[in-house]
Amino acid sequence: MNTISQLHHLAQQAINHRDYVKGHRYCLEIIQQDPKHADSYFLLAMINVEVGQINKAVQLIHKALEHGQNSEYYAYLCKCYALQGKMTEALDCVNKVSLEQLNKPLTLDTLGVALSRVGDHQRALEYFKKALNLDASHPTFYYNYGVSSKFAGLFEQARIAFEQAIKLKPDYYQAHFALSDLGQISKDNNHIERLEELAIQPISTDAALHIGHALAKEYEALGQYKLAFNKLKTVKSTKLSTIQYQCSQDAALFSASLKLFANVTSQVSGYEDNAPIFVMGMPRSGTTLVERILSNHSDVDSCGELQDFGVAVKELSQTSSSKVLDLATLAAAKKLDMKTLGQRYLQTTAAVRGKAGRFIDKLPFNFFYIGLIKQALPNAKIILVQRNPMDTCIGNFRQLFSINSPYYAYAYDLLNIGRFYAEFYRLGQYWQAKQTDNFLLLNYEHLVQHPQSQIQQLLQFCELDWQAQCMHVETNKAPVSTASKVQVREPINTSSIGRWRKYGDATLALQQFFDEQNIPY
Repeated sequence: MNTISQLHHLAQQAINHRDYVKGHRYCLEIIQQDPKHADSYFLLAMINVEVGQINKAVQLIHKALEHGQNSEYYAYLCKCYALQGKMTEALDCVNKVSLEQLNKPLTLDTLGVALSRVGDHQRALEYFKKALNLDASHPTFYYNYGVSSKFAGLFEQARIAFEQAIKLKPDYYQAHFALSDLGQISKDNNHIERLEELAIQPISTDAALHIGHALAKEYEALGQYKLAFNKLKTVKSTKLSTIQYQCSQDAALFSASLKLFANVTSQVSGYEDNAPIFVMGMPRSGTTLVERILSNHSDVDSCGELQDFGVAVKELSQTSSSKVLDLATLAAAKKLDMKTLGQRYLQTTAAVRGKAGRFIDKLPFNFFYIGLIKQALPNAKIILVQRNPMDTCIGNFRQLFSINSPYYAYAYDLLNIGRFYAEFYRLGQYWQAKQTDNFLLLNYEHLVQHPQSQIQQLLQFCELDWQAQCMHVETNKAPVSTASKVQVREPINTSSIGRWRKYGDATLALQQFFDEQNIPY
């Protein structure tokens, strides 16, 4: 029989080689000999993280902590909570160990990534810097440092970090895309030759997707819109062929959202707190701009794109499905105690809110929960942003969303995006027609064309006094974790209106679809 020490070594070796079956077996053998062996529970948790069983991993790390305190355990527990969107718990884990106590580069990087996930990019940078000081040979550390630098508005620092990551790992496709995504591409300053060489190599579908998006951004910067569109169409259609997606799946969610909550009234049944301001809408529709306007007000903090409302619905409904948002969960949510739901949301967001009396939750897809939000938080403000359908759809097509998220599967085909938009458009029109309290349908084009009058109305809707700095989003220094991280650091402008027209004939089928749907563009 192998000793516990030998089994532990074998388990670590198996996990490092991604042989999780053997690793799992060795860990169980250790626990049979010593039920209090903390690191075996931790290694089992790592296996569960790798196979996507995050809830099980959390339970196992807590078991490990019962038998031994270890900063690495807290780091990965923080990572798990961040993956679940549980910001309060994630930040609590970070605070269990001080930065000064940590001396393992991977642990520092893990905590940095978790902090980045919950939107605390300034603090994340401290962890990444220390990791790099201890080990400057790891390209992932540079990449993660670059990502948080980008979100914090430190664009030149981000460029240097991404280039260093590529120097250490020339086929680091995420770093190539991140570098192109920073912009400032010109005829004399671009990465097209390097990217085109990578594109013709035998690379994975996901690698091709990143490189294709990077090339498209650089082609666009040089005015080569047809070339950019064709490159996106090629890599996105390849990705779409690898996933199981039907437009009817999203249509069913929209339908359920309306049917389940169609009879919502203004009668108070939830938790009466006016702190939350929900800003929602299709991605690339102007939600980040609205967030930057409001968060420049002295009485408002921005908490970024919070997962907390959907997570609270999922937890309280106790449905068994793996997705946070699905038909079963929406159906079960109808029966929830709305006051408890509102309280749970406010409880879980407490750790990431600042000292201001109001806070913004800018998760775009919260529009599926409008009916629930109105019941659970009757005094919350709900702002739904709608933008020209053609610009919105082209914006979604041009964007590289999280490739592992089922919620962005619609974005790999332009007509699929159009179908998703049509459902979203009808949802917005429905709630607008209801004329319910605390709901505002905000038009992006009107906002950027008439900023002063529109911002005055926006602040009035949110019951906030007029503050002139809300007009000047370029002075807002808060981190931005969305695709608009560069644009929203500029003054409010109309430069992106009508951008879709640059793609010419590539948009004809989408125009015909919207004509058939009677959706104006």
